[in-house]
Amino acid sequence: MTDIKSPQLLYLKGALMLLTGILASVLLISQNPSLQSIALLMIAIWGFCRAYYFAFYVIEHYIDPGYRFAGLTDFLRYLLGKRESGCQRQKKHPSRFAPGLVETSRDGESETGLERANP
Repeated sequence: MTDIKSPQLLYLKGALMLLTGILASVLLISQNPSLQSIALLMIAIWGFCRAYYFAFYVIEHYIDPGYRFAGLTDFLRYLLGKRESGCQRQKKHPSRFAPGLVETSRDGESETGLERANP
């Protein structure tokens, strides 16, 4: 399956995900309409959002800028040590910022990061 490139389809996908979350939340709250249920649902949503942020932003930008993940399966492979199987390795270029570091980037993208060069 190829990546979705159409901005309209990406917006539709985002809207459908938001609608799914709202519908599931409303159904859960309607079954047990208490402040405790609302608070627990909000904490669960917040926790999952932070975990997702960690898996895709913190790992790529702060821990290991040499890897880009395509999904949760790639992240699990990364955690299990099978980095090369599902994760895309970036190209390395000598750093113009500091000696001993290499600049990393992906083809066709403007994102760059720094990491230590191998001796």
